[in-house]
Amino acid sequence: MKLHQLSTLRTRKVQRIGRSGKRGSYSGRGVKGQRSRSGHRIRPAERDLILKLPKIRGFRNKPKDEVPEVFNLGALAAKFADLAKGGKGGAITIDRTLLRSVKLIKKDYKGIIKILGTGEISFPASFEGFQISSAAKAKIEKAGGSVK
Repeated sequence: MKLHQLSTLRTRKVQRIGRSGKRGSYSGRGVKGQRSRSGHRIRPAERDLILKLPKIRGFRNKPKDEVPEVFNLGALAAKFADLAKGGKGGAITIDRTLLRSVKLIKKDYKGIIKILGTGEISFPASFEGFQISSAAKAKIEKAGGSVK
């Protein structure tokens, strides 16, 4: 191989913008404004539309009455333990009116109330008008209470 047989890499000449010369003093950018400046960035219209939408993760388009209010069995047992001690030994009835009186739910709340099985209950109680998980139901019946 000889020197005249080597091929050289051809470098492409970089065109400089906004430096006058062949393209003119504005070099195709116009006279004034954001687009004529260096480092300009125009926000795309699609971005504004995306920002108006809610985030997908965790978004639920449901009325407030359809989203259940959730209580743990242990928390309710701690709240009503003194009420059970003051009773005559019978099962106390826990329903919406009792939860409203202790201000655990708002007066005008008409949605679903669900009781989960976290925690323990040591006194018999009758639960009326709630959705109750299977673990909570087993613990209530084990303590001598009932679910209606």
